Amino acid sequence: MAEFKYEIVEKIGVLSQGKGGWQREINLVSWGDREPKYDIRDWSAENTKMGKGISLTAEELAVLKEIIDEIDL
Repeated sequence: MAEFKYEIVEKIGVLSQGKGGWQREINLVSWGDREPKYDIRDWSAENTKMGKGISLTAEELAVLKEIIDEIDL
């Protein structure tokens, strides 16, 4: 199996912590030497294992922010 390459360029914040030390984080991540994207997913304590998540460009994140700003929480 080919090596899966990623680099967490910037750790932005932790959204929540689950059992076993896994954390849902938002980070700026470069996948396969590509331009970094904003990424939300679960990570193990040492960021060596990851769960499924979503990666967003800066433009997509800006649109998401606008949508969230309109939600009455």
